[in-house]
Amino acid sequence: MGAAMVVEHLVPDGLWEAFQRVAPPAPTRPQGGGRRRASERDVLAAIVLAATTGCTWRRVPPVFGASWQTIYRWFACWSDSGVWDRLYRAVSEDGGAPEWARFAAEAVLARAKQNTSGDEAANPETVNAAR
Repeated sequence: MGAAMVVEHLVPDGLWEAFQRVAPPAPTRPQGGGRRRASERDVLAAIVLAATTGCTWRRVPPVFGASWQTIYRWFACWSDSGVWDRLYRAVSEDGGAPEWARFAAEAVLARAKQNTSGDEAANPETVNAAR
């Protein structure tokens, strides 16, 4: 299964459309340059994978085209801006949303709440800190 198929499986079009409605616009670099940004859909797929499987951030496979640090940084940014609550409400209120979209949104919201509760297992900086 190719990377695009994995992403589309984890983040089907309906979930992606709901996410785009509730997520803040991606920041831009006014000066230009720098590295190419990771695809937001790819990062969202990596977050969904981690949330639905219980995988640690460091163990997210590289198929998503972003480092675990980038994935976690976006997860934390979107958590701070309330994206997961809004996404969960959006897919829960949409009677036509696939069951997977509701499950994925609920899993990510639970991971976000775990992260803000101070749970050391949710924070990648405390996992294997001795290494």
